[in-house]
Amino acid sequence: MFKYLRYLHSNHNFVIQEFKKSEEFKGLISKQKITTVFQPILSLVENETIGYEILNRPEITSLFPSTEKFYDYVGQSDNVFMVEAFLRNLSLERYSEQLEHSQEYKNRLVFLNIQPQVLTDSAYRSGKTLELLDKFNLSPSQVVLEMTEKEAVIDYNRFEKIIENYRLQGFRVAVDDAGTGYNSLKTLAYLKPEFIKIDKSLIRNINIQPAQQQLVELLVEFALQSKTDVIAEGIETLSELEFIQKLGVHFGQGYALGKPNPLLKNGIVPLTQSPIVTPANLYRAK
Repeated sequence: MFKYLRYLHSNHNFVIQEFKKSEEFKGLISKQKITTVFQPILSLVENETIGYEILNRPEITSLFPSTEKFYDYVGQSDNVFMVEAFLRNLSLERYSEQLEHSQEYKNRLVFLNIQPQVLTDSAYRSGKTLELLDKFNLSPSQVVLEMTEKEAVIDYNRFEKIIENYRLQGFRVAVDDAGTGYNSLKTLAYLKPEFIKIDKSLIRNINIQPAQQQLVELLVEFALQSKTDVIAEGIETLSELEFIQKLGVHFGQGYALGKPNPLLKNGIVPLTQSPIVTPANLYRAK
């Protein structure tokens, strides 16, 4: 008891701050405090929206001044599983609500963000996602499980088996933030994702950054060899768009193509000066 009291005294400010964060976090986890938006993902060849990444954004508060700060806190807390389950349900519910207004978007792909450690959690109940899809009249073949590449996967052999089980049910897999994490190549090799999403930090000003160009070229070459589709994230300018088209990247996402919106809307590929590279064996959307 004495040691505990001494710890509280020496870490008083930290303990108070963590308590405040915990209380503020609890207040944010409700439908009324989370905004759901849909950002289009496009074929840069056919100027066609192939799907949407579903993004959930909490209200901005003093202790969570940005969405990134909120999710950083979630990832380091004991609430990962609970929050993931809540947001997955909210994402599918709000996407389904949008389909009620227009069947135009019925067969588009749905990219759901998910933390890798959630799938390996002993508390995770297999089949829950299928139940949700059935509830909202969606098919597993429409769903792409988008896993952040920044999170390390500890047991690759076990994780590979879990992912394969999802594939057998009809789901597909995307590795997010590719090119930024410390386990990048190992993650890609083990997961064999259907989609590689190149992180926006590699796309930003790529037209004038040789180092970024070389790394993206390597990822595109890897994708070609493994028959994986590449999605460039964070495209904001025509110069960036034009350059990644020259590299043969056929799918994109970013403000230049379509901003996140609470309503489902098609994106559009702006006209560029250069033709798009189209090798005969280049990957296409599955």
